[in-house]
Amino acid sequence: MKQKIFLIILFVVIAGSTAFLTVKNYVVPKIEGENVTLVNIIAPKREVIGFLPYWLASKADSDYSKYITNLTYFSLSVNEDGSIQEYTNPGESEPGFYSLTSGKMDGFLNKAKQKNLDLSVSVFSGDNKIIAKMVENPKESAQNFLKDITPIMKEYDFTELNLDIEYVGDTTPEMRKKYTQFVKEVRKNLDNQTIRHLSIDVSASAFVKETNLVDPDEIAPFVDKIIIMAYDYHYRGSYVTGPVAPGEGAGIVSEFDTQAAVEAALKVAPAGKIILGAPLYGYEWESIGDNPRSAVVPGSGLTISNSRAEEFLAECATCSAVFDETDKETHVIYKDQQTGTYHQVFYPNKQATEYKIELAKKYSLKGMAFWALGYEGKTILEPLASYHN
Repeated sequence: MKQKIFLIILFVVIAGSTAFLTVKNYVVPKIEGENVTLVNIIAPKREVIGFLPYWLASKADSDYSKYITNLTYFSLSVNEDGSIQEYTNPGESEPGFYSLTSGKMDGFLNKAKQKNLDLSVSVFSGDNKIIAKMVENPKESAQNFLKDITPIMKEYDFTELNLDIEYVGDTTPEMRKKYTQFVKEVRKNLDNQTIRHLSIDVSASAFVKETNLVDPDEIAPFVDKIIIMAYDYHYRGSYVTGPVAPGEGAGIVSEFDTQAAVEAALKVAPAGKIILGAPLYGYEWESIGDNPRSAVVPGSGLTISNSRAEEFLAECATCSAVFDETDKETHVIYKDQQTGTYHQVFYPNKQATEYKIELAKKYSLKGMAFWALGYEGKTILEPLASYHN
């Protein structure tokens, strides 16, 4: 009997200590006008966000609930005044807006709700001219933005708003400040009954480069999640071949890598806000040499999905895939007998996902995000089944 009582007391002490440590180590976001409750303080379970672009709807599965906790529709677009773009030209619907409002995405959204997944909508712009005009008057743009996006979120049961505003190239310090002000205004005026979370997409380089539109240090207090877009380290227009999302090797074989990006992000935001973004696609190029990081034949770069890479490998009897222990990514190199040049294919696979999961666990990150659903092959998502449970 004494032994039984001792074990019960021991269990209570351990459980209490664990809860205390969870609260103690969690950094409460300092957000103006937000009431902090115990729900905010206790760190939630790991999240996995799956971005579903409207143009991949025909290739995506109807149910990803085994692998993700959040389905994010990509995307709606903004106008120069911050309002949501409904038309690109008179009489010509903006495709993201049309895909959502025409019912094309209803099957995915309804299935996600049935499976108790969180629903998000991503608002995107990659147009420098639009972005520059939008941030000229950040307060007014934020008001226009929320006026349009809030009823859309209510109608489709989106509870999280994702900002993916990607200015191409360097920006001025003034533009950075104005974009921070835009995000701050959006946060301050959110309809908390409808929009429970605000997330922002940040390129990996933004954590080490002060000319990116997003200033992570300044924006971190106003968002619930910072999604690191830890990919496109090499891309279609690269001068040399290489992994799309190298795991390690910064300063040795790569200029920057995923682990370095995570460590840089942790200097400006708590782990409980950071989501590690990972790709479900890679690239292929024609190259002069047959070694990784060989010079690329200009204009030869192509995007290749994980699914297509699997199919290609199955079709090519003379090709063999190599998983690089530094890049934590797979590549295939073969010679074109007609041109005499080489083809190099770099893409993530199941092993790459396993590595990224271990990285997220190592640094106690809030979770992971994947770009994009519809690109995946047969096995790359499998490791996620146990990650968020």
